[in-house]
Amino acid sequence: MFVIKPGRCPKPAVQEKFDAARYLGTWYDIQKLPHSFQKGQCATATYSLKSPGVVGVLNRELDDGTIDSISGTAIAKDPSEPAKLDVSFFENSPPAPYWILSTDYDNYSLVYSCSDFGILHTEFAWIMSRQPTLAEETIEELHSTLSSVGVNVDKLLTANQDPAYCSAMNQ
Repeated sequence: MFVIKPGRCPKPAVQEKFDAARYLGTWYDIQKLPHSFQKGQCATATYSLKSPGVVGVLNRELDDGTIDSISGTAIAKDPSEPAKLDVSFFENSPPAPYWILSTDYDNYSLVYSCSDFGILHTEFAWIMSRQPTLAEETIEELHSTLSSVGVNVDKLLTANQDPAYCSAMNQ
């Protein structure tokens, strides 16, 4: 289950003067396009510096009472475009684009990923927050950015970040 569209991937503008050091830490999923590799709730992504230019990625979620996690690495292929990262979770699979379209580092992050497959492309998007909630006006602004790229924001799924339900994630 994910979004497949005709044509080639769009080339949206990304965060200018992206500062990876300020991006490190934990982010909570607020909304995302549907995809098959995150099925649980209470999802978080935690970024850490592994070595110069290499960011460690730890994705965690609660799936039927069990905490699932996967770790990988993110690298900016082109140092002149540090907000365009390639993320790898499996040794022998090709990396996936992870483009930070917009972030204020303290409250929200908007991430877009798109891969071309001939005359089709598949796209992913995440709205993330430093807290389990995000102001509605911020979400609306980020929807506007996604819409301008051609993302159908009506397909975005809202994550369950209910503190009581997600409490197992904090143990």
